[in-house]
Amino acid sequence: MKLHVNVDHVATLRQARGTRYPDPVWAASLVELAGADGITVHLREDRRHIQDRDVRVLRQSVRGVLNLEMAATDEMVKIAREVRADVVTLVPEKREERTTEGGLDVVGARAAIGKAIEALVGDGIPVSLFIDPSEEAIQASKELGAPRVELHTGDYCEKLHAVQHGPGDEELARLHRAATRGRELGLHVAAGHGLDYDNVGAVSAIREITELNIGHAIVARAVLVGMERAVREMREAIDRGRSGRDE
Repeated sequence: MKLHVNVDHVATLRQARGTRYPDPVWAASLVELAGADGITVHLREDRRHIQDRDVRVLRQSVRGVLNLEMAATDEMVKIAREVRADVVTLVPEKREERTTEGGLDVVGARAAIGKAIEALVGDGIPVSLFIDPSEEAIQASKELGAPRVELHTGDYCEKLHAVQHGPGDEELARLHRAATRGRELGLHVAAGHGLDYDNVGAVSAIREITELNIGHAIVARAVLVGMERAVREMREAIDRGRSGRDE
């Protein structure tokens, strides 16, 4: 299973004081040295953390996969086509949210999403849709022409930590069903959002999911133990889950 690390919150810390440090580009280099397979960044319309300069320098320096998360807008599609990201992940975006709050509305926003997919895929850039783990969303993604999907794991993570709602088995089953359907339709299936060192094992065990995107938990641990160790420990947690050794 591949691990892509989101370095957005390194930029969040930088932007909090308007300094030039810590630099997400430098962090990305440490992430790759620690064995991650790719780097993910979300260039938001309000530029609250990652900046245009970050994306352009990362494009030059990242040796693995550069996954650019963005809204399905003309401005962002133009930037993605100029930068030539290895993968573009279309995500929903609201300015008032602290972080992405659920998957794309692949039915209600079909026209805008379809337009973005057509432009990007037509330019040779693979597109992934960040969607809720439902078979309906999987089917709609396939019909829209997206070769990839990323399943939103936030509901699973929230219910796992909310004792009153049980251990999250129902949400885990939803993830499994959606991933299975995605693979049946020939889609590349990734997953992410809210995953940490304690809950990643069960998601890693879903064989149909071949890639995880994780950011906040790794950056938060890196503040205490360093980026390389934080990435290695996440890699180990994923490998334990994948092999069935997760406790």
